[in-house]
Amino acid sequence: MQDKVLKAMQDAGKPVRPGDVAKVIGVESKDVSKAIQVLKKEGKVHSPKRCYYEPC
Repeated sequence: MQDKVLKAMQDAGKPVRPGDVAKVIGVESKDVSKAIQVLKKEGKVHSPKRCYYEPC
């Protein structure tokens, strides 16, 4: 799941919300949010502004 989320973020090319990523990959936004939290801990994504995330 983290790989799919990260790929979708890279393809977007701009900071995105979890709901936007969920629509692109076809899953629930809560699942995307969980994956983003894991990616944040690993240092692979960061939040440039509230509720938006992008790859590091």
